[in-house]
Amino acid sequence: MHRIRPLALFAAAGLTATALTALSTGTATAADIDVARNGGFESGLSYWSCSAGSGAVTAAPVYAGAAALKATPAGSDNARCAQTVTVKPNSTYTLSAQVQGSYVYLGASGTGTQDVSTWTPGSGAGWQKLSTTFTTGPSTTQVTVYTHGWYGQPAYHVDEFRVVGPDGGGTDPGPSVPGAPGGLTVSGQNDTALTLSWNAVSGATGYSVYRDGVRVAQTAGTTAQLTGLTPATSYSLQVSAYNQAGEGPRSAPVTGTTTGGGNPGPGPSVPKHALTGYWQNFNNGATVQRLSDVQAQYDIIAVSFADATATPGQIAFNLDSAGLGGYTVAQFKADVAAKKAAGKSVILSIGGEKGTITVNDAASARNLADSAYALMQEYGFNGIDIDLENGLNPTWMTQALRSLSAKAGPSLVITMAPQTIDMQSTSNGYFQTALNIKDILTVVNMQYYNSGSMLGCDGKVYSQGSVDFLTALACIQLEGGLAPSQVGLGVPASPSGAGSGYVSPAVVNSALDCLARGTSCGSFKPSRTYPGLRGAMTWSTNWDAKAGNAWSNAVGPHVHNLP
Repeated sequence: MHRIRPLALFAAAGLTATALTALSTGTATAADIDVARNGGFESGLSYWSCSAGSGAVTAAPVYAGAAALKATPAGSDNARCAQTVTVKPNSTYTLSAQVQGSYVYLGASGTGTQDVSTWTPGSGAGWQKLSTTFTTGPSTTQVTVYTHGWYGQPAYHVDEFRVVGPDGGGTDPGPSVPGAPGGLTVSGQNDTALTLSWNAVSGATGYSVYRDGVRVAQTAGTTAQLTGLTPATSYSLQVSAYNQAGEGPRSAPVTGTTTGGGNPGPGPSVPKHALTGYWQNFNNGATVQRLSDVQAQYDIIAVSFADATATPGQIAFNLDSAGLGGYTVAQFKADVAAKKAAGKSVILSIGGEKGTITVNDAASARNLADSAYALMQEYGFNGIDIDLENGLNPTWMTQALRSLSAKAGPSLVITMAPQTIDMQSTSNGYFQTALNIKDILTVVNMQYYNSGSMLGCDGKVYSQGSVDFLTALACIQLEGGLAPSQVGLGVPASPSGAGSGYVSPAVVNSALDCLARGTSCGSFKPSRTYPGLRGAMTWSTNWDAKAGNAWSNAVGPHVHNLP
C-alpha cells in the first residue's frame, strides 16, 4: 500500500483541479432530470457493468432504499462499475453519489469535451457525498459514467448515483439482463482441475462461474477450466450471464468431482449370485458379533449403521465398542481388511429404522458423497447401502451416489434396502433413484417384511409370508427396469428379526427357484424366468447366529447354486 499511495495523492491534485474547473462551467436547472438508470441499485446490477466481477448489491450498509453497490478491488483491478447514459449535446450535467470507503472515485468519460473525475481519500467511515460536473460536446449523445476504488484497497460502497441534466431522450429500456445459462456439463476431470461448459445465452457479453456459491472466474466464452482444486472432492458449480444491463440469474447447479486423493482399496467383485447380511453395530438381544464372526456364507456384509451429524447429508461411523464387548476400532478395521481379503464386500449402511439422514439439495448431496468416501478411506469399506425408511429425494440422492462413484471408481458397491411400498411403482423416489443409477447399482434388496399385504405385478393382492408375496413383488422390479442381477429378496433371519413377515428358509429357496428356474412357484408364476437374479438378503447376521445360523446355512448354498 505504501508504494501506491504517492501515485494516488499525485492523481488527486490533478483531479481536484479538474473538478474545480468543471464546477465553474454551470449547474443543472430546475427542468433537468436524472438520466442514470438504477442509480440506487434497487434492481441489482441492472444497467451496470463491473470489472472482473467485482461488483455486487448489498443490503447493508445503504444510504437510502434497500440496496447499495459494494465493489471489491483486487491487486490488479480497481473494481470499476460503469454505465452509459444518454445525454444532450452542448449541455452540462451534475454527477453525484453517496460513497463510503477509502479512495472512492466518481467520473465521466467520452464527454466530447473534458472528461472529469473526483475522489475521496481518508478512512472512508460513514457516507459522504461526491460531486462533479461535465459538459458534453456539440455531437455527444452518450457518456460513460463510473465509480471505482483503488487497487488492493478494501471494498467500497456507493448509493444514490445520479447524473442530473437535460433529457437526452434516453428513456429507452436499453438491453435486458440475460437469462440463466443451460446445458452445464463437467468434463476433463483430474486430481486438481475440472472443465465446465454451457450453452451460449442470447445478449450476453460474458459469463461468471461460481464454485460453491463463490464467483471464481469470468469469461467471454462458454467454457472455463477450474484449477487448483482438491483431489477427490465434489464441487457445486453454477454459471450466470451478464451484459451492460447487469448480471442475470445463475444456472441450476451441477456437481463436478475431482479424481485421485487416495483409494480405500478396490474390493473384490460381487459374485453373480450373492448373499447379503446386515451386521449390527449394537446389542439388541441378538448374538453380539465381531465382524470376524460373520458367517462365511455372506458375500456382502452391510455394517449397520452410519450416524447423522449436525451437517445436512453428512454421515459418521461410531463403533459401539462398549456394546460389542470392548471391540476396538483397530480390531474392526483389521476385520474389514480380512473379510475383503477373503473375497467379501464390506459396506456401510445409511439409515435404518431410526436413520435421520436427509439429502435434499446440492450441498447435502455433496456432504453425503464426501463423508461416505472419507469413511471408506478410513475404515476400508468398499461401498454403501441406502436404507432410508422415511423416503428419499431421487434427484439429490442420485447426485450424491454418482459423485461417490466418481470418487471411488468402478469397484464401488451400492446396495439399497427399500420397504415394499417404496418399490410398488417406478414413480416412487426409491425406484426412480435405482433406475437413475442403474449403471452403477449393485443390488436392491427390498424388505419383504413389516408391510402387510401388497400388490404384485399382476395387480393382485398378496399377503406377506408366502412364496407368492416374494415372487409377485419381485416381478414389479424385474419388469420395471432393473436387471435381474440388481434384484434380491430381503427377509428376516428369524421370527425375532422383524415384527412380521418372517418366512422359513425353505420358502425363500422356493421363491428363488420360481424366479430363476420357473419351479416351486405358488399360485403366481412369472411370465418368464430370471436366471441372473442376484440372490437374497437378511436382517441380520446377528439374528441368524442367534438361531444357530439356520438361515445362512440353508439359503446361502441355494443362492450360490442358482443358474
